[in-house]
Amino acid sequence: MLTGEPGILSTIGATPLVELVRLFPDSPIRVFAKLEGFNPAGSVKDRPALSMLEDRIRRGDLVPGESVVVESSSGNLGIGLAQVCRYHGLRFICVVDPRANKQNIDIMRALGAEVEMVTEPDRETGDYLPARVARVRELTLTVPGAYWPNQYGNALNALAHRTTMREIDEALPGGLDYLICSASSCGTLRGCADYIRAHRLPVKVVAVDALGSAIFDPCPPAVPRLLPGHGAATRPPLHTPGLADSVVHVGDLDCVIGCRRLAATEAILAGGSSGAVVSALDSLRHVIPAGSTCAIVLPDRGERYLSTIYNDAWVSENFGRIPRPHDLPADLPTDLSTDLETMEKTSCSS
Repeated sequence: MLTGEPGILSTIGATPLVELVRLFPDSPIRVFAKLEGFNPAGSVKDRPALSMLEDRIRRGDLVPGESVVVESSSGNLGIGLAQVCRYHGLRFICVVDPRANKQNIDIMRALGAEVEMVTEPDRETGDYLPARVARVRELTLTVPGAYWPNQYGNALNALAHRTTMREIDEALPGGLDYLICSASSCGTLRGCADYIRAHRLPVKVVAVDALGSAIFDPCPPAVPRLLPGHGAATRPPLHTPGLADSVVHVGDLDCVIGCRRLAATEAILAGGSSGAVVSALDSLRHVIPAGSTCAIVLPDRGERYLSTIYNDAWVSENFGRIPRPHDLPADLPTDLSTDLETMEKTSCSS
């Protein structure tokens, strides 16, 4: 937060960490959830949205009426930046693509953002992310006073999440064994991993990525994706070798199942990336040693997914069936003695 500043931005961070006792009631591991949806703009992206702008605002490099913040986002970072820019009277242009939820776009506009829609995917990758970034570069060169925070390569994105990991660490005096979080820009993953290694914590880091994502797979399979949030068509600059001890890839249906299971058991309405993390943990919990303490990061709330993940008609149209809350991933690991350290990749795609 900006030092000594009152107002809504002072509430970013210090989100609750709650134990989930109903999600896997018979499991011999303990699971805690970091509820990032409690941030004022509703997601984990509030942290880097403020972190990437606060120093420039304080120094006077971003000036109301002159400066224009331009960024690419699938939704949550755009909302976080819209809130920070609105509070400080800065113009904000967000470049999105057709996978962005209409509600997210409406929220950004309600906060004063200008939204540009990229309608054609990148020719080389077939994905929208490179096309969004290309449009951001164009705007940065043509709009007077434009500034691109560049969430994909900005070290302040990752730095913001050292605080996320510090909050988890300080809330668990008994220690943490596993951290499980999703990856997109790699800001959350990188910041948490950096904190863990800087403090020499004995914590295994598990990254959750989307099927078809290039973050951890240089030659990903061509998998169409319906849900935004985690995953990326190109490896972000914030990614570093050895960032995670293991990686779990999940599909869109896994996200739906995880979200609905979380709502049915814990009464937590969370977004798509949260469902991905829940399904990833479900695929690993039988190989995690009994007595272990695990923390999962739930990036956002579920209200923005009422027309997709929580809409029976949408789910039926896209997946052919309505998953039950207690559905399990189809390829749950059968070798329960497998050491998590040796699991370079585990797929829990249904």
